[in-house]
Amino acid sequence: MAGAIASRMSFSSLKRKQPKTFTVRIVTMDAEMEFSCEVKWKGKDLFDLVCRTLGLRETWFFGLQYTIKDTVAWLKMDKKVLDHDVPTEEPVTFHFLAKFYPENAEEELVQEITQHLFFLQVKKQILDEKIYCPPEASVLLASYAVQAKYGDYDPTVHQRGFLAQEELLPKRVINLYQMTPEMWEERITAWYAEHRGRARDEAEMEYLKIAQDLEMYGVNYFAIRNKKGTELLLGVDALGLHIYDPENRLTPKISFPWNEIRNISYSDKEFTIKPLDKKIDVFKFNSSKLRVNKLILQLCIGNHDLFMRRRKADSLEVQQMKAQAREEKARKQMERQRLAREKQMREEAERTRDELERRLLQLKEEATMANEALMRSEETADLLAEKAQITEEEAKLLAQKAAEAEQEMQRIKATAIRTEEEKRLMEQKVLEAEMLALKMAEESERRAKEADQLKQDLQEARESERRAKQKLLEITSKSSYMPMNSGMTALPADLPSFNLISESLSFDFKDTDMKRLSMEIEKEKVEYMEKSKHLQEQLNELKTEIEALKLKERETALDILHNENADRGNSKHNTIKKPQAQGRRPICI
Repeated sequence: MAGAIASRMSFSSLKRKQPKTFTVRIVTMDAEMEFSCEVKWKGKDLFDLVCRTLGLRETWFFGLQYTIKDTVAWLKMDKKVLDHDVPTEEPVTFHFLAKFYPENAEEELVQEITQHLFFLQVKKQILDEKIYCPPEASVLLASYAVQAKYGDYDPTVHQRGFLAQEELLPKRVINLYQMTPEMWEERITAWYAEHRGRARDEAEMEYLKIAQDLEMYGVNYFAIRNKKGTELLLGVDALGLHIYDPENRLTPKISFPWNEIRNISYSDKEFTIKPLDKKIDVFKFNSSKLRVNKLILQLCIGNHDLFMRRRKADSLEVQQMKAQAREEKARKQMERQRLAREKQMREEAERTRDELERRLLQLKEEATMANEALMRSEETADLLAEKAQITEEEAKLLAQKAAEAEQEMQRIKATAIRTEEEKRLMEQKVLEAEMLALKMAEESERRAKEADQLKQDLQEARESERRAKQKLLEITSKSSYMPMNSGMTALPADLPSFNLISESLSFDFKDTDMKRLSMEIEKEKVEYMEKSKHLQEQLNELKTEIEALKLKERETALDILHNENADRGNSKHNTIKKPQAQGRRPICI
């Protein structure tokens, strides 16, 4: 009895020690994962687990997002997961997304996984029209997206219609022009072909470098009212706070850069922005919901912290990450160069093999023709020999007849002719016999000459046969030694991996290689401005080309606003109207 009680107690204590868990589903831009999360875990525990699983170290850009009552919210790091207003049914779903955006993607995004996640998120926002993108820029961005997915353009593989199932352009852009899908694909492919040699991470970074200059990139919009009750939009991004007209999300009416804000505070639903310059009035506004207020404050704090962080020296961790990224980039670039050289050598070997095969086929054709000529010569020689034999037999027969005629003539002469008439007749017969014998002799001589001529033709035919056999022998010997003369062994159909070539090209990372690579990078920087100018010319050319196909009546308000800004020469950065242009002291939130 006591043993049974002890057993139940130990079982109960074991049961209590086992932590309670619940299932969490994490949705990234390209995958879904499920984790078993303990009840006591805080947001940071779950967030760190996701980052470790992804191999992500630049965690400060990202967060776990969920939706509550049609309002977006982010998981707090210092609060238990289940203490948030999340759905109770399992699995509890969170979206792993970028919460804060960099000012300069190329300088700030170090890891390839970070760049890839940003690329996927920004691409989706552009296609979903949450970020306005002009038509010509959307075609260019689509070409980089195709390069990132398919690699280098190959006309034999990427034939007409290979982009038919791809979503590459916003529907607004497609509806704005009288252009078929084939026409859009043709223009995207024309730019895609120019990106040859760019790896996936390079193409994605080029995409982000173009997208970050779009007016709505990285801006979170919130509906607010000022003190007068006027409806406005508040935009929060990496540069500061911006106030927009609800009908114009492209150009802010006024902006407050982070380094020119002294303080941001809110009480209930009222926010207060205090500029550093005390001469400028304090800006106050109200939002609609308490949850929205908290979200605005979170974004303000996070963006301001990153703004200040960018203006300080990199931490040891970031320096280490950037050093590793540079080494990895150098290694990948050297690897791509090595692969490019091997690919070029493989293509040259294939061209040489094709040339040898073509030459061998040509030699086989020549050998076949020579063999046919030899067979024809042999047939001709056989016919001539048969004809010569026939002619020789006819000549013998004629000679025999001539001999018989001569004997007949001698017999006639020896015959005694008693009468003159018989003598005359006999003389006449003798004369006729002599004439006949003379004709037969001439015919025999002619036949003999013809037989001699046929023998001569037979001799020439046999000589022609001998020369044809000799030429066939030369062609055969030449085709047998041709690969060895070209310095190559027999090439199999699938081609070897060039072990000897690979060994001769192997090398280590040396100072000279790194210096050369550094010089190449500097050269690329010098050429960047010329490339940018060329890119702008291409964009203008495409815009001019498709302008005639535009349906003006389908232009949206954002299209019209963007065109007006472009006509005035305004861009994302020079349209910001600041309350003042000085002051670099940090703000206190």
